[in-house]
Amino acid sequence: MRLIAIIDDDVYIGNMLENILNKEGYQVLRAFSGTEALLLLSRCRPDLILLDLMLPGLSGEELLPKIKEIPVIIISAKVDVQDKVNLLTEGAVDYVTKPFDTRELLARIAVHLRSAAPGRQTGTLTFQDLTLHIDSHEVFIHDTSVRLTRTEFAILKLLMQNPSQVITRTVMLERICEDTPDCMESSLKVHISNLRKKLRDTGNRDYIETVWGIGFKLQ
Repeated sequence: MRLIAIIDDDVYIGNMLENILNKEGYQVLRAFSGTEALLLLSRCRPDLILLDLMLPGLSGEELLPKIKEIPVIIISAKVDVQDKVNLLTEGAVDYVTKPFDTRELLARIAVHLRSAAPGRQTGTLTFQDLTLHIDSHEVFIHDTSVRLTRTEFAILKLLMQNPSQVITRTVMLERICEDTPDCMESSLKVHISNLRKKLRDTGNRDYIETVWGIGFKLQ
């Protein structure tokens, strides 16, 4: 399930967007200020961000350069062409002017998610001496193969796709469900414990850090 962050202090618009996105099968995260958005992004990594510009604290223009490697669609009432050009130059992938047609917004979201997906769904992921081959479902530490279950592989892939992020338990369950729908909250701790042990036994050190009260990250 794809995860979309809505960063907008307008509660009505945010609720409307969340309702529409949920109906389309997306999972939604919310932030109501630029400062809150930074905290949110330090804890998890959405697949796409819908960003308003007129935010309390840190504005959307100030927040945009701090967002790395996540597609950002600006949603704003500003209609000046130079504003749009500046924001697209600074890293936004699209600009939608308020008021907007929800069908057009959903189409733009789908296009940008498709564009962003290949780099995260195929090929090879590396983290220090860890190598994960997405297509063949193989994992190596140096040249030694590590045999993982389907769920353990999905957990490790998610962590390696977001090496600097803390992944919350809730987000982890939502994101790995595409690869392993049988993983439940009650069994997640066991799967992570087994994955940790297999990596530790092969690499002689711990690769997964528990951030107490929040989630997990690579170390």
